[in-house]
Amino acid sequence: MSNKVIPLEAIPDRSGHTVTIDGRNYLVMNDAMFTFYQRSMGELSDFFLALRDEKKILGCRCTKCGMVRVPPFVTRCPDCNFAPVETVEMGDTGKMLATPPITYFANSLFQQQVPFGRGRLLLEGADTALSVNIYTTKGILVPGLVKKGTEMKVIFRDNRVGEITDIFCVPAAELTADQLAQKGLTASALDWETSTEPALPPAGETEAQHFAAVLQELQALVGEMNGCERARKDIAGWHRTVLVKAAGGEFTLKIADGELTVEPDKTGPSDFVMVCPDPKVLLDGLAYRGSLTQAIMTRNLWISKNIEFNTIFKLERMARSLARSKKV
Repeated sequence: MSNKVIPLEAIPDRSGHTVTIDGRNYLVMNDAMFTFYQRSMGELSDFFLALRDEKKILGCRCTKCGMVRVPPFVTRCPDCNFAPVETVEMGDTGKMLATPPITYFANSLFQQQVPFGRGRLLLEGADTALSVNIYTTKGILVPGLVKKGTEMKVIFRDNRVGEITDIFCVPAAELTADQLAQKGLTASALDWETSTEPALPPAGETEAQHFAAVLQELQALVGEMNGCERARKDIAGWHRTVLVKAAGGEFTLKIADGELTVEPDKTGPSDFVMVCPDPKVLLDGLAYRGSLTQAIMTRNLWISKNIEFNTIFKLERMARSLARSKKV
């Protein structure tokens, strides 16, 4: 690999620190977009410091009209001839103001977070809505899971730096009564491993024969992928064991640092589960005749962990690489 123009040791870590001026604390950040420059969070420092240090959400309330704004982005109320506002602590539950869009493909800065929703959450007692990321603990986030009016709970990340991404929200229906009542609930306290698999339709001889034919074609396709250097690079350094369940049978898909294999039946523990009633959906996605992401969005393909969309992304890149190599 050629040497970087700017060596890695010269690039400061993404971080933040507090500066005290005239008795008030201000949060100063540098991040991936502003590596060599620092920026102050200014009058919003209290809000971000409360997220980072106290696991609290702050708002501001006008001392005249009582309007509550979250985040506390004003120090004087523009509706009341600039009457002063006071800081208030908000609750951490509320309702979605609208149905949020879902991001499945993102640039490198956000790639580890997909898929996620982005919407505005109206916290209890607030008059303005808080922009926040949305996740689910029950598999992968798909359209229709979170809608306008859905009850949500704000969750705090375990490692916080003083940014709005220190928090996200999940549907309240996915949590226990104790979790809903707990203030400052952290991501590590949630159950990300247990999800409800969609039921497969009853399988008969026809489904078993279809499964066997698809499995045979899939094994041949995987052989082609392993013979394509470009496709192998797409899963270099990646290790996953995926249990695939379909009407008619199961098989294991293994990714091992540039090599993809298909093994009949279940072979030991898996990193996550993939369910597709028709196994041809997976075959078409890997053969570049369809889209695995689209199949997930239309609920023709389901995976048990939201974070494993990164694996789906890599598989789709393999399919694209193999297809392009054939055109050369």
